[in-house]
Parts: sequence; structure tokens; C-alpha cells
Amino acid sequence: MALFARRNHAVRERDARDAAEGALARRDAGGVDRSTRARAARVSDAVPYERLTPDVIIDAVESCGFESTGSILGLASYENRVYQIGVDGGFVVAKFYRPGRWSTDAILEEHEFALELAAQEIPVVPPLVRDGETLHELDGYRFAVYERRGGRWPELGTSEEREWLGRFLGRIHAVGAARRFTARPTLDRDELGRRAAEHLLAGDWLPTHLVASYERVTEQLVDAIEQCFEEVGRYRELRIHGDCHRNNVLWTDSGPHFVDLDDCMNGPAVQDLWLFLAGSRDEMAAQLGDLLEGYGKFADFDYRELRLIEALRALRLIHYTAWIARRWDDPAFPRAFPWLGEARYWEQHVQALLEQRAALDEEPLAVVV
Repeated sequence: MALFARRNHAVRERDARDAAEGALARRDAGGVDRSTRARAARVSDAVPYERLTPDVIIDAVESCGFESTGSILGLASYENRVYQIGVDGGFVVAKFYRPGRWSTDAILEEHEFALELAAQEIPVVPPLVRDGETLHELDGYRFAVYERRGGRWPELGTSEEREWLGRFLGRIHAVGAARRFTARPTLDRDELGRRAAEHLLAGDWLPTHLVASYERVTEQLVDAIEQCFEEVGRYRELRIHGDCHRNNVLWTDSGPHFVDLDDCMNGPAVQDLWLFLAGSRDEMAAQLGDLLEGYGKFADFDYRELRLIEALRALRLIHYTAWIARRWDDPAFPRAFPWLGEARYWEQHVQALLEQRAALDEEPLAVVV
């Protein structure tokens, strides 16, 4: 029997309902006042972004005590809506959370992690605290306000830059290992792999002539991924960034910093390292060696996790396409990813999955630190 039973379009409706579920509970961690959680309970998970008008954006920022100049600049973000807003004396950044994606507790854990890192003088941009709170709500939108900090995407073309980044990640993981998230997700290979593939198969996204090939290769990948994780056995789960790659790091003369922890989760340390690797196996091994040289100055790394790199890459390949499909009702996604409806994309995607299946049979990267 095939691993993935094809289902009808009701799967889309179920996923939308699942995404709309939110939990609300009172918390006392991190020193943030939870006294207004009842107000957040009235927020509708189904409020569309179309209601997020410039007036609402400005009103939201001004409700936190800032005097707006009326200047608004949209910043790159797909899951959330993020804006740079001019205020008296400069600029702030406001992040409006996608309705229904995270529970209030999950968002607060993100904020607490950022504040915890900042308290250790680790370069992240935490949400600003106003009246004891970091999470605010207006007209059905939950949002946070941040100091604006600039920077450039890193090139990581030298060993020195990679070691610097490794030290940065090691410091984050040293703090992240102190405890686990309780409201945020743990890396779930079933959700990222099997369920993501099932969603695409159920939604008639693939051209007819590629359905069988896609189903077969994703089934093979899921089996191979499980084998990789079984070979590694138990690994330490810690609080990690979760979506750690060049476009999510900003670099200045003072080094790297994160401006967002929206995807933070419990997971293996290597999840925050492998996305910085590119090129041939020898090139990736050298890059990883530089990262771990810096990383090891602040945190221990379990080298067994190197066996998970290609498994994690396979999960990302499957999940990324399913993520776009699940967000297709958001007008920003068809505009940004029009190729999802093209047969050429799916042909290339299936080929990439086939190549990744072969990569899972290779030995882990040989790293010398």
C-alpha cells in the first residue's frame, strides 16, 4: 500500500481549520506582565490582512506610545506583515502576526527567548516592552514593535566570517540549551515530510504525469529520513532559531545579528548550521569546519548530528513547496511564487527530490576542527 493515501479537497479545509486553532493561557515566565490576556482572547484568527490598512498600522504603533510621522514602508515577509514606521525621533519596526498561526503562548515564548538572549548581550533584536508587555492587539491583529536595526546579508566568503557566525550561533545555543519551549513546536519530521507530501497530493497541485513519480520519491525519502534519525538515536533538543540561513541574518561591522525569531523551535543544533553550507561536499565540509571552530568556543556540538544534514535538507525540500501551497489563498503568495502552477517547476522539483534521495545514501560530511 502506498504511504500517501490521496485525499480530496477537504484536506485543504482541514488544514485551514488546524491553522486557525489558537491556545490562550496565562504565563509568568520572562518577567512579562500577562494581565491583558483576556483581551487577546477576543482576537479573531480569521481576520484577513486586507483589513490591515495604513490607518490600522499607524494606530497600532501609536497605541504603544509612539508618535507616528505617517511614514510606512513594507518590509519583506511572507508569513507575517512587517513595516518600518516613522516615529518622532526615528523609526520602529512593527510585526503583525499571521492570524491563527501561533497561539499567544507561542508568541510570548518567542519574545521571552529574544529577551533572554539580549540579556546575555547576544546580538538579537528583542521586542520592545511597553507597560510590561511585548505582545499587543488592535482590531484583531496581534503585533510587536521593535527597534530598527540595519545591516546587510552576509557573504560568508572567508573563514573568519564563518567562525564569527559560528561563535554567534554557539552563544545562542548555549542559552537555548538551558530549557525547552513548552508552547512552541519541536522539529517534527512527520509534519515536515509525510504530511506535507500528502497535502500536495491531495490538492491536485502536481501535473497528472508527475503524480506517481512524486508519490514514489517522497515515500522513499520519508523512509530514508527515518533511517537517518534512527541511526543517530537520541539527540539533544534545545531552543534553536529554526530557519537559520543567510537571508535571516544581518551583518554589520560589529558582526552578525538576528532581527526575528519567528520560527524558533525545539530541535537539534545542526538545524541552525546546515543551511549556511553550499557548493561541493569538500567546500561544505570546509565551511562547516569553520562554523564549528567558532561554535565550539561557546557550546558543545554532537558530531553524530552531521548524519542528519541531508535528512533535514530533504524535509525542507518537501515542506517548502507544501508551505507555499498552504498559503495560496494569501494574495502575496501567488504574486511571489507564480511558478507553483507551472509544469516545469514540478518537473524540476521531482528531479531535485530524486537527487536528494541519492544524497541520503552518502556518508556524512567529514569535518576537521
